[in-house]
Amino acid sequence: MDSNSAHNPVFLVFPPEITVSKFQSPEFIATTYESSGPFPKSLTTKMKTLGAIQILFGLLNFFFGVVFLFTLENPYPRFPFIFISGYPFWSSVLFINSGAFLVALERKPTGSLVKTTQAMNSLSALAATAGIILIALGLVLDQNYFCGHEDTNSRCPAINTLFIGILIMLMAFSVIELFISLSFSILKRCFYCCNCDRC
Repeated sequence: MDSNSAHNPVFLVFPPEITVSKFQSPEFIATTYESSGPFPKSLTTKMKTLGAIQILFGLLNFFFGVVFLFTLENPYPRFPFIFISGYPFWSSVLFINSGAFLVALERKPTGSLVKTTQAMNSLSALAATAGIILIALGLVLDQNYFCGHEDTNSRCPAINTLFIGILIMLMAFSVIELFISLSFSILKRCFYCCNCDRC
């Protein structure tokens, strides 16, 4: 074989009776998937969305904790109970980490990252459960926190309503975070069935 024949292109000519449409049938049509990862596309979308929600709830918990930092004013002798427990701060760390691990798992799924994500979501579920209990105690212990010390303050009912509203918002965030965390810490089937269409 000489060097000239090695670089000549080869053309295949089909007879006119052989067409592509004869070989295509509905049962042989290939399905393409847009997701390059091992998880179904619907699960990766949920992981990214719920991870972002967890990060947002963590940030909001932290900022509400900062608001409680400014409540030590005369004539109030102490901080609110929920601030003393530290819940707005340590819960925000756990919620942000859980959300970040979910987003990272959606981008680069590995076995160790799956286990870490499940562990962080389990810790976040425990933190959310503890937060629900602590906030309920805070609602009971601090129901007259602002108005109980000074009756002459005309702004007292408005400030107390704001305080109770923040506690209710923290409670709502904790309940939603509990459901999100439980969905990714208990339901292990969705993480390990990499070739299934639905979880």
